[in-house]
Amino acid sequence: MTGLSAYTCSRIFDGDNFHKDAALLVEGGRVKAIVPLGALPADQVRTDLGNSTLVPGFVDLQVNGGGGLMLGDVDCVEDIARICHAHLQLGTTSLTPTLITDSPEVTRRVLKLGIEAWAEGVRGFHGLHLEGPHLYAGRKGAHDASLIRPIEDEDMDLYLYAASQLPSLMITVAPETVSPEQISRLAGAGIHVSLGHSGASYKECSTAAEAGAACVTHLFNAMSPLQHREPGLVGAALDLGSLSAGLIADGVHVDPAAIRIALEAKSGPGRIFLVTDAMSQTGTDVTSFHLGGREIFRQDGRLTLSDGTLAGADIDLPTSVAYLVESVGVDIETALSMATSFPADIVGRPLGRLKVGCQADFVCLDDDFKIVGVWLSGHALGE
Repeated sequence: MTGLSAYTCSRIFDGDNFHKDAALLVEGGRVKAIVPLGALPADQVRTDLGNSTLVPGFVDLQVNGGGGLMLGDVDCVEDIARICHAHLQLGTTSLTPTLITDSPEVTRRVLKLGIEAWAEGVRGFHGLHLEGPHLYAGRKGAHDASLIRPIEDEDMDLYLYAASQLPSLMITVAPETVSPEQISRLAGAGIHVSLGHSGASYKECSTAAEAGAACVTHLFNAMSPLQHREPGLVGAALDLGSLSAGLIADGVHVDPAAIRIALEAKSGPGRIFLVTDAMSQTGTDVTSFHLGGREIFRQDGRLTLSDGTLAGADIDLPTSVAYLVESVGVDIETALSMATSFPADIVGRPLGRLKVGCQADFVCLDDDFKIVGVWLSGHALGE
């Protein structure tokens, strides 16, 4: 059985369903199978993870920073690796670091470094997310309004090139400031166009979805709300089956009742998935940090500007899953899928599932959703 590894524990979640009395088989860094314990040969070496739950590595499509760095501040590939490592330790084995609205020069630098990070195989790095700068200033949130601007031809050329070099590129735009033709061109190049930081009408959002937008950025936050005569972007996100939507489940950004309503109301095949919207404080004990020259304060699970405006989130995906299960009442299979297979499906990568041929990235959790161990391509983190 040379080269074949077997992992056993109380139960295994494959991204869709649970398996009990089973073993995960890994070979060559890929999932070979999940088999009944009785099917293991007697001489097969096993790693017994005890009374725990083995799940696919978490997938986060909105991560602004970590390890003391914001993505906009990176100067080298090692800085991107530092951000990724901060999240790897918290169970997120696949992430798309996210650049919030910044200057053209910073955007070019980050895209260049992201392409290099992918070429060099930075662990955990699976693409980039540009959250801006093509947003609506009236729904800017913590973004710098002076940096919000339309898409120019040179921007489009840069994005199309980056998309050809990265495994995944997501761009958040406001449908009232970016034309359907521009959205169509971005989506046609394989870019995952997400709608956010917008005051758009339902009709404008529907037109953007028809043009190729497939996602919504942090549902409910910084967007036109659902109203009885104008459903807005929230209404479009829930009503249009072609749209999926990221959600920050930290008990701060969205009320649990609103989460329950959204999950019940969401039309498919689009799904609601979890994001952290994590900032540079992730993986550190700092109580404040700076964003574009403005101080961000960290207190009681909240990150805010001095005026109280929310500025990202102070949470990780295992804690988000626990919040959905314990405070919102979501069943554990759905909560885990929202942090694994659902976001992986958005970017179309063989991640977030423990199915044959998928990358063998997985996490071991205790009964309180705390991390027991993290494995990348079948190797324990730190090996």
